[in-house]
Amino acid sequence: MGRGESHAFCSSEKAFERRRMAIVQKVNEMIEALLLPTDIEIYDIELNAGILKVTINSKLGINIDELADINRKISSELDKQDLISNKYTLEVSSPGLERKLRKEDHYLGAINERISVKLGPHVEGERRYEGTLIKVNEEILTILGKNGTHDEINLSDVTSAKTIFEWEKNPKPGSRKTNSGIT
Repeated sequence: MGRGESHAFCSSEKAFERRRMAIVQKVNEMIEALLLPTDIEIYDIELNAGILKVTINSKLGINIDELADINRKISSELDKQDLISNKYTLEVSSPGLERKLRKEDHYLGAINERISVKLGPHVEGERRYEGTLIKVNEEILTILGKNGTHDEINLSDVTSAKTIFEWEKNPKPGSRKTNSGIT
């Protein structure tokens, strides 16, 4: 591949990414308008490989009937506005117990929760961290590690992060102790 071809490929890739981001922005605005009369808010929107994944949340929680209703409304409005010209699959869900952290608001909402963070290959040394997120200060995450260390991580180095749900351990069969501590 010649020098000009490589540059053309990068330019078309950047143009594709700009179009994708513009579509996500328009979809975001459309869904915000749909959700305005409710207590439900957008947690995240992703458009990758023909899948439009809309993650919604509410302080009161979301049940399956609400997800189905909102899915129908979003689908109908997307058909009316024709924002996505290519074939796509719509997925509407709640963030779940272990939710992705992609935006600063996501991290701020996860303070005092256990998280897992992976850093990019450009980072020297340790690239995986797990611990309690104790602070988000501009572009720096501070995680309290299992051994008591305070690890500071530059947000721009993070390639993926999520909250970690910790399951309670059930007592062994035959044990007289219950989860409440009553014997």
